[in-house]
Amino acid sequence: MTMRLSKRVQHVSLSANAAAKSRATALRETGRDILDLTTGEPDFDTPEHIKQAAYAAIAGGATKYTPTPGVKALRVAVQGKLGRENQLDYPLQSIVIANGAKQIIFNAFAATLDDGDEVLIPTPYWPSFPDSVRINGGEPVFIECGLAQGCKLTPQKLEQHIGERTRWLVLNSPGNPSGAVYSEAELQGLADVLRRHPHVLILLDELYEHIRFDGLPPQSLLNVAPDLQSRCLLVGGVSKTYAMTGWRIGFGAGPQTLTEAMTVVQSQSTSGASSVGQAAALAALEGGLAFLPGQVAAYQQRRDALVSVLRQVEGLEVLEPQGGFFVFVRCAGLLGLRRPDGQRLTSDGDVVAYLLEEGVAGVAGSAYGLSPWFRLSIATATDTVVEAAKRIAHACAQLRAEP
Repeated sequence: MTMRLSKRVQHVSLSANAAAKSRATALRETGRDILDLTTGEPDFDTPEHIKQAAYAAIAGGATKYTPTPGVKALRVAVQGKLGRENQLDYPLQSIVIANGAKQIIFNAFAATLDDGDEVLIPTPYWPSFPDSVRINGGEPVFIECGLAQGCKLTPQKLEQHIGERTRWLVLNSPGNPSGAVYSEAELQGLADVLRRHPHVLILLDELYEHIRFDGLPPQSLLNVAPDLQSRCLLVGGVSKTYAMTGWRIGFGAGPQTLTEAMTVVQSQSTSGASSVGQAAALAALEGGLAFLPGQVAAYQQRRDALVSVLRQVEGLEVLEPQGGFFVFVRCAGLLGLRRPDGQRLTSDGDVVAYLLEEGVAGVAGSAYGLSPWFRLSIATATDTVVEAAKRIAHACAQLRAEP
């Protein structure tokens, strides 16, 4: 018997990040020396006070079902965090908790998209954006934002792509994979366009808000355009800031009509998020950020080490990230060259495969909608990043033009 799958699921794919990591892991298991720069997962441990809160929750019997929109105490903590760290005011009914920020995004699209509705997604993008759109019946509309514009959306390009069927704009800052951070002036320019199109909702993915290398506090579109709050869904979580990727707790803050609909969607899929995970997230949000400057300094040191080497490699163009966990590299200058074994590099996939053979695992830019590029994670040990930079430089030096 042949299983008939839905058209929607056939239009999405497994995460390219996960596939790249799986290949690196498989090679490591055979004894190969592979430096894994594929995944945006902090190498720092979850702070101890957060783990202790989870232990206490288990000991205290907090192991039952939770309310679908989230435990009230955690929603109150998110409300306080948004006011304290982001200068944004939300009523409690506008805040929802889910099993990671990815579920917040999925729920939002499930609650608002009908077949054929369009979602504007600047490229490069996090791959889950377009696939979450597709699996919920929408159509992603990509807006290329290349090196010349710092991988950031401009008001002119935004205006050109808005149509009658446009339902959402996705805005991610600091960006994954680019590390791009929008300035106040750039956000204001986008806001001016959005005001002319009141039918467009805005999804603000700000997971990396505290991982910035300019020393400035988080800044959202809503800080420069508070009049757009009734059309925005702010997406956040504890994974990146608190090194809690496995705890699977994300949150959304938006119009109450939307968050109530998202709660309905979640009630028919996973129900409430983990009770223990929410207890840990509560401790995270209430415990302060004293540990964070040291971690951000480490990320910045790794960024600087990687960028300084790769900028000297002929054939590579590096976009210096202003935040986040990644360095995004344009490799058009390597295409057409031949590896030592004679194989010709024709795509960023070929470049990534070659680097993997040379001991460095990254992810092809095609996974993020922009080629020929590749992404390297700096959310790993500094020594690993430094050695990876050396290996990449050496590997590129072995390439030769066609005879």
